Amino acid sequence: MSVQIILSVAEVEVRDLETVEDPRAAAALLHPLKSRILRLAGEPASATELARRLDLPRQRVHYHVRELERAGLLRPAGRRRRRNLVEQRFVASARSYALSPALLGPLAADWRAVPDASSPEYLLALTEQVRDDVARAASAAEATGRPASTFSLKAQFRFDSDAQRAAFAAALREAVVAAVARHSSPDRVEEGRPPAEAGADQARTGRGRSYRLVLACYPLAGGAEPRKERKEERS
Repeated sequence: MSVQIILSVAEVEVRDLETVEDPRAAAALLHPLKSRILRLAGEPASATELARRLDLPRQRVHYHVRELERAGLLRPAGRRRRRNLVEQRFVASARSYALSPALLGPLAADWRAVPDASSPEYLLALTEQVRDDVARAASAAEATGRPASTFSLKAQFRFDSDAQRAAFAAALREAVVAAVARHSSPDRVEEGRPPAEAGADQARTGRGRSYRLVLACYPLAGGAEPRKERKEERS
């Protein structure tokens, strides 16, 4: 059988992570069969190849492939000639996806509406704020070509007592407050515009960018087990 690749996948950009803000794309991600197609499309494949791997009729898979393409989750990744037939191949737009908190609109979690700052609900809501902030920053950076610099720190440890945990929290709070005071400037009212009390050099250059720091510490339920694959149903 003669097979010829007409366009290389190297010409198609595949992101490490894509934040989904469009409701149609979000619905596609939550559709069992469409999500399976996306996972299999981590490498370029035609609807025929995907149907063979899924053991499903080609027409059925082709319909979902087109829906995923319209939602922007599948991108053309070249064509392949098999004898006298030319097949369009597709590849997933990203290796993994995150749903934007903005999809929930007024129902989205808001940390300001949770009175208990020490509660899991507050932390979950604050996490959604972080996700929204980072997604917006990444989108703006992509549009302007200006890098969105971020910093993250992850650690896993154990507390043997409530007293040890309280002491850790106090020491961490003191260290963070000191680091912020020593290595940053007062927040800016307007992006890139220094506050009135800024020094002459800073006022002249007009440099600066606001950052948000969020630190969280929470117990691991059942230990740090890897995520288990969820059973998928055909639909």
